[in-house]
Amino acid sequence: MNLHFETLLACTFNCFSSVGMLLFNKFAVEAFPLECCLVWLQLAFAAGFMLLFAFPYIHIGSLKDLLRWCTVVPFYCGMLLTSILALKHAPMSLVIVMRNASPLVALMMERFYPEPIRISRAMVAAIVMMVLGALMYVSRLSGNHWQGVGWVFLNSAIAVADRLLQRLLLSKDQKPVDISKSGITFINNAIGMIPVGLAAYWKGEVQQLPVVFATLSSWDQVYILLTCLIGLSICYTGIWAQSLISATSFLVMVNANKFLIIGIEAFGMHTKVLTLTQLLGATLSIVGGVCYGRARQQMEDEVDEQKTLLAKDVPNKVV
Repeated sequence: MNLHFETLLACTFNCFSSVGMLLFNKFAVEAFPLECCLVWLQLAFAAGFMLLFAFPYIHIGSLKDLLRWCTVVPFYCGMLLTSILALKHAPMSLVIVMRNASPLVALMMERFYPEPIRISRAMVAAIVMMVLGALMYVSRLSGNHWQGVGWVFLNSAIAVADRLLQRLLLSKDQKPVDISKSGITFINNAIGMIPVGLAAYWKGEVQQLPVVFATLSSWDQVYILLTCLIGLSICYTGIWAQSLISATSFLVMVNANKFLIIGIEAFGMHTKVLTLTQLLGATLSIVGGVCYGRARQQMEDEVDEQKTLLAKDVPNKVV
């Protein structure tokens, strides 16, 4: 498969999964307010699915590879759980816009990789635009949403750490593990069930589960099932996409595609009224994400061109 086509396919599937996960997680956590149990169900569904239907494709090269990848699992689980808590205490638009500041941190951290990411002024300017948009949005935030800001900050920090680790362990030009995508998906979800299950028990959610589940309507159960299905998709496609692009580019892609969610929340669901400043801030933030994508592509094209020229020069020098 052509690399550019594979990257486009992986990123497209992940974008649709990301939007769907954010939307249906919002519905699910409102109907099923046991955050740890909800995440545990999503993990259990994904692990069971991979074991039943993708077992022949699960490949783990060695115990060392398994142990190296296990360092990702706490961040993966933390990202899922804090995302649910952020959605429970804050509107979706706040979660989206504030996450747009995360690529700036990832960009700085990736400079220390064995093969550091190349940076252009246009890329930095685009990320600054995204951060300014997020600040504009937060400046007009109502008082009852400030509790959600803490969860969003924590979720963004964990997401950056998760993507940086995944990039380091997946990319062929870094220090990859010898584990298949199906194997990584299974490990993330199967091992992740342990800490999330302990958290659910510690919070007393296990005792509340029968009562809360009995109050769920048919639509509520559908929302929970959809989060499980989309959770499986977002885990696999996230691993696929992360193996092909940088952590910074991945975060920009995930954040920028959610402009649709802001429109749905403000104009479709009518659960959030955006002020003019917030609307402008959200727009600026999303436009910054698009500009980053263009700047990043231009940088990659220049790198490819330089490699082609060097490859042509080598035979000439040998002769």
